[in-house]
Amino acid sequence: MNRLFRFFVKLFFWSVVSSIGLVVLFKFVPVPVTPLMVIRYFESPSENKMWNHDWVPIENISKNIQLAVICSEDQKFLQHNGFDIDAIERAYNNNKKKGKRIKGGSTISQQTAKNVFLWPARSWLRKGLETYFSFLIEKIWSKERILEVYLNSIEMGNGVYGIEAASQYWFKKSAIKLSAYEAAAIASILPSPRKYRANPASVYIEKRKEWIVKQMQFYGTLELKELK
Repeated sequence: MNRLFRFFVKLFFWSVVSSIGLVVLFKFVPVPVTPLMVIRYFESPSENKMWNHDWVPIENISKNIQLAVICSEDQKFLQHNGFDIDAIERAYNNNKKKGKRIKGGSTISQQTAKNVFLWPARSWLRKGLETYFSFLIEKIWSKERILEVYLNSIEMGNGVYGIEAASQYWFKKSAIKLSAYEAAAIASILPSPRKYRANPASVYIEKRKEWIVKQMQFYGTLELKELK
């Protein structure tokens, strides 16, 4: 019994150490691959296997798309410590109502933690680990780094990961050259990037895009100065 107990204590200790080490490592180096990329690759039929992912530093990412994802996904990103309690409560109350579309209350920090370190399936275990990794990256990374990793790792289409690949795929241009409307178009599909198209956009995506652009105009690029 004592031997088994010591084994689990050591397993827990080294799991914590390795997880912190990984977070520290990705503070400085690009994230080459995520669990979701691997899962999607093996899920796809052999004739449709596609994997577009090009890491670019945040200096080569348009301010428009930085602002667009904050406005569409997490408007309190620059103020919270990884968790938006109000958004979580709204999502919980909405999801209790029958017939309502399921909503999430995840912040950009939580989405980044899930995308980089975890698997996509919903479970209490994954949610607990997501909370743990969200706490770590908020403590170890800057907001700018969190946004940089988020924009370079998130799924933005079928087999398309990161903003550089998405920009080339949807608009045939580099991420640094995205206009406000192009950035809003990409941000508008993020709830379901394999279901919706950024270009050409459906009526629903056009409406979301217009809303995001209005939010961008309201908040302005001054918000981004708080990233560093």
